[in-house]
Amino acid sequence: MPCPSSCLCNFKGSVKCVGYTVTDIPKQLPVHTYLLQLNDTNMNVINEQSLANMDLLLRFSLTHSHLHTIHPRAFHVAPQLKSVKLSSNNLSTLPARVFSPLTTLEQLHLDGNHLETIAPDMFEGLVRLLDLDLSWNKLSSPPSNVFNGLTQLQFLNLGRNSIKKLPPTIFHALTNLRKLMIYNNELEVLEAGIFDELVNLVELKIYHNQITSLPLQVFWSLRNLTILNLSSNRLQAIPEKTFYNMPKLSKLTIFNNPLLSLPNQLMGHMPDMTEIYLYATNLTTVPGNLFANMSGLLRLNLHFNDKLRELPSNLFCCNPKLEKLSLKSNDLYYLHPQLFSGLTTLGMLLLNDNKLQSLPENIFLSNTALKAITLSGNPWDCTCGIRGIAKWIRHNEHVVVDRHDVICHGPVYQLHRTIDSLRDEEFNFCDAGIVRSRYFSINEPTTPFQTVTTNGQKSVVASVTTQHTTTPTPTQGATQQVAIPTTTLLTTSTPTQGATQQVTTPTTTPTTIPSTLHTILPTEFQTPSTTTLPNKKFYLTNEIALSDYMSRPFYDTLVVEQGPEFVHHRFHKGWVYVWFLPSDEALTGLLMFSHILLVAAGLFLILGAMFCMCRLNKTMDELKAEVQYNIRQHASFKNSFAIVK
Repeated sequence: MPCPSSCLCNFKGSVKCVGYTVTDIPKQLPVHTYLLQLNDTNMNVINEQSLANMDLLLRFSLTHSHLHTIHPRAFHVAPQLKSVKLSSNNLSTLPARVFSPLTTLEQLHLDGNHLETIAPDMFEGLVRLLDLDLSWNKLSSPPSNVFNGLTQLQFLNLGRNSIKKLPPTIFHALTNLRKLMIYNNELEVLEAGIFDELVNLVELKIYHNQITSLPLQVFWSLRNLTILNLSSNRLQAIPEKTFYNMPKLSKLTIFNNPLLSLPNQLMGHMPDMTEIYLYATNLTTVPGNLFANMSGLLRLNLHFNDKLRELPSNLFCCNPKLEKLSLKSNDLYYLHPQLFSGLTTLGMLLLNDNKLQSLPENIFLSNTALKAITLSGNPWDCTCGIRGIAKWIRHNEHVVVDRHDVICHGPVYQLHRTIDSLRDEEFNFCDAGIVRSRYFSINEPTTPFQTVTTNGQKSVVASVTTQHTTTPTPTQGATQQVAIPTTTLLTTSTPTQGATQQVTTPTTTPTTIPSTLHTILPTEFQTPSTTTLPNKKFYLTNEIALSDYMSRPFYDTLVVEQGPEFVHHRFHKGWVYVWFLPSDEALTGLLMFSHILLVAAGLFLILGAMFCMCRLNKTMDELKAEVQYNIRQHASFKNSFAIVK
């Protein structure tokens, strides 16, 4: 039998008809046609006899056309159909039980239409249906029993509708369902028990809804689930043990939720988990055991959390197979030295665009499999603390893929240098003894004294006059004798536990002390200094290098960074004099304004003086000219008088 002019016919029985000239199902089709596809046609109606006389037809599709009406008995003439696809048409309603004669139907696609409601008995009789697609419609509230009887259904797509609420029992008949899609709807809540009968479900996608909370144990019956997507909802919290009893879960996606925190008991035993996407949240930190039950984890995307500031040191303790870890675009300012120590197979690590100023020297010591790491976009502080990571970058240039953009943000003399350009010799001054200054407080003036005994408390020593002596390290239960050099204002709160510290000074007349300085420093680092400080508290985060604390009070340069004070010092006769000036913003602004005002006044006076000098010079020239004129006049008068005479 010849093939219709608008169709393509395959000798095996496949017929495809395309074009606006097709207004109905062609009548002259090969007798052995089993597959009929109509696409981009001008067909509006499937009437009662459209599918008549096609006893061998098993698969029928009419897509991307203008179909808006189906006769209630349209499929009575073709009960043998196993697949019906009516996607991307103009269907807004369907006759009740229009598909019921298709008792052997396995696939029904109604996606891409304008369906707003579905009758409760619409799918009655489709006992062998495996695949049902209702996506891209306008459904808002499907009936609770609409899927009753579809006991063999394996795939159900309700995505991209306008569903606001699903009845708690709507899926209870679908005991063989394997994939459920409810994405891109307007769901605000999931009813408790809604998934209880879906014991064979493998994939569940509920992303792009408006879900604000999850019922307790809502996923516990899904023990065969492998993929769960909850992203782009409105979850601020997730109940404890939400992801328990899902040992086969391999991919979890919960990004783009305004999560504020996660409970300590959240993830159950998940040895098959390979991918997690947890980003674009409001998390500031995460539980230390969050990924502990995921020994097979391969890829972890914990990025784009602009408030994520801290990570527990043991967060990745139990993920030895992790290959890719993304921590980029967070708010991380510090990473524990052992954070990545268990990731021996890690190949890609993204740390760019955080707030990192430095990294521990041996933080990547165990990551021998690293092939790519990104570090750019961080405010690196290129002082002593950067030396170790700078050396590591120089030795692993092929690994740091963005090394040319890993740039110093401080101090001023290192601005815009790449970290891989920093050399070891530039940090030689860091090899001196290091004293980490911490918290200082200035109290009211106290009466000078010479000897103080403390048990684990702060010892205060007045400034006295004496010579340098050695300072032995205190031992537990021992009494320490300390001789204090000239004008020392020091205290310590870190004596060895149980020790009694005895501070002894000669009996010379002590100098007047305007205030008492409390500093949290080991006793062996007490150094002579003369310090003038206001009565206030301040905090120093710098490191003071002491080349020889027994002979010199400070190194050549005292650097104070990120503190609220301005510090000035100078040497004089072997002593260092240090002044700490408050950096009050109002005072700084006033001083700046005064400075600008004085400069402006100075310029004004200079211009005024120049103007006056110019005017004076002009006046002097005028006077000289007038005097010369008078002299000439006088001489002329004398000559005239002589002639007359």
